Amino acid sequence: MKLYGFFRSSAAYRVRIALGLKSIAVDHAFVHLRRKDQQAPGYVEINPQALVPTLITDSGQPLTQSLAIMEYLDEIQPSPALLPKSPEDRAWVRSLALAVACDIHPLNNTRVLGYLKEGMGLDQAAADRWYAHWIAVGLQGLEAMLAKDSRVGPYCCGDQVTLADICLVPQLFNAERMNCPTEAYPTIRRIAAALRALPAFQAAEPGRQPDAE
Repeated sequence: MKLYGFFRSSAAYRVRIALGLKSIAVDHAFVHLRRKDQQAPGYVEINPQALVPTLITDSGQPLTQSLAIMEYLDEIQPSPALLPKSPEDRAWVRSLALAVACDIHPLNNTRVLGYLKEGMGLDQAAADRWYAHWIAVGLQGLEAMLAKDSRVGPYCCGDQVTLADICLVPQLFNAERMNCPTEAYPTIRRIAAALRALPAFQAAEPGRQPDAE
């Protein structure tokens, strides 16, 4: 299999973690988002959305969207499972993962921030305020969900690493990289610290990737 990604993409970061947890080796291809490599005709033919990540399966099928890719990996290699067994717990984990992947991340990804500056004329300070606002709104909700739920253990759902954890760490990394305050999210910080001690999470860190700058 082959993974198209960018070291700083949080969606690609998620997939790298999942691959590491499952010890699945892939070839890596690098798509530099700031140089707009994702808009090159050759890549758009592979992924018409011009986004990363894209996983090319062993049959040559391109798969897009990090959550779909991770569930595919869970189906072709069920152990270790990325979702709990209970239907309610599976829905809980998916709700946490989607809170990051659908509600927080899309408002602050590269193309949105680029449009704020290039398309709407916002200066960097205004774009940074946009980023910090939506990070705070998203992480406040996530912290409240995690802080009050009895299923939370060392990780988001007991002691099993799940899709929720895989989405959480890259999002917190982005918040920290952008100097967003995180002291108000002690549950998120505690869980993330435990996850960051795991080899699969460490190996997937942006700074450890071959295309890191």
